[in-house]
Amino acid sequence: MAKQMDYNTIREVFRRFHEADPEPKGELEHVNAYTLVVAVALSAQATDAGVNKATRSLFKVADTPEKMLELGEEGLVGHIKTIGLYRQKAKNVIKLSRILVDTYGGEVPNSRAALQSLPGVGRKTANVVLNMWWHYPAQAVDTHIFRVGNRTGIAPGKDVIAVERAIEDNVPADYQLHAHHWLILHGRYVCKARKPMCPNCIIRDICPYEEKTL
Repeated sequence: MAKQMDYNTIREVFRRFHEADPEPKGELEHVNAYTLVVAVALSAQATDAGVNKATRSLFKVADTPEKMLELGEEGLVGHIKTIGLYRQKAKNVIKLSRILVDTYGGEVPNSRAALQSLPGVGRKTANVVLNMWWHYPAQAVDTHIFRVGNRTGIAPGKDVIAVERAIEDNVPADYQLHAHHWLILHGRYVCKARKPMCPNCIIRDICPYEEKTL
C-alpha cells in the first residue's frame, strides 16, 4: 500500500484523466434505470463484456420489472446461462423485480438504502446505479479501483469501504462524479494487476508505485 498521495498531485492525476477522457462511461449496456440495476447485479464475478453479450437479447424482451416477471425465472435463465452463478442471479433478479413492482410501483428507487434492500444489490451495485443514472458522486469500489487506489496512494485503504471513503475525502469535488469511472478504466486497461502498463501510463511521472514495469 502506497502512502497517501498529496492533494495537489491527486488534482493533477484527475486533470490528466479528464483531459484524456472528459466524459468516461461505464461499459455495461442498459436502456433505463431498471436494466442498469439488472446489468450491474449480473456483473458480479463476471466481465462487463460477458454480461453485455447476454443482456442484449434479454433487454429486448424484458426491459421493465413487469416484463421480467412475465418472462419468469426459467425464461431469464435461458438468456443468462453463459454468466457465472446464473441460477442465483436469476432468482435475485426475479425477486428484486417483484419488490420493485409491489413496493415502488415498478420504478427504481434513488436512495442507496432502498437499492441495497433489493436482493443481489450490494453497496457497490447501488453506488454504480446512483452514479450512472442519477449522476450522484457515489464511488463504486471494485477490484480495479481498490488496486489503483492503494498502488498509487490516491485512495489507500485496507478494505473497499476505506477506499470509498478515501476517494470521497481526497479527490477534488469537481472530479468526484467521474472519479470511479476514470479509476476503473485505468485499472482495467493500464494499471493492470499482474503486468501494469507503466510505459503507457499518463500519470507515470507522478505515480509513487515502486515496481514500475519496463
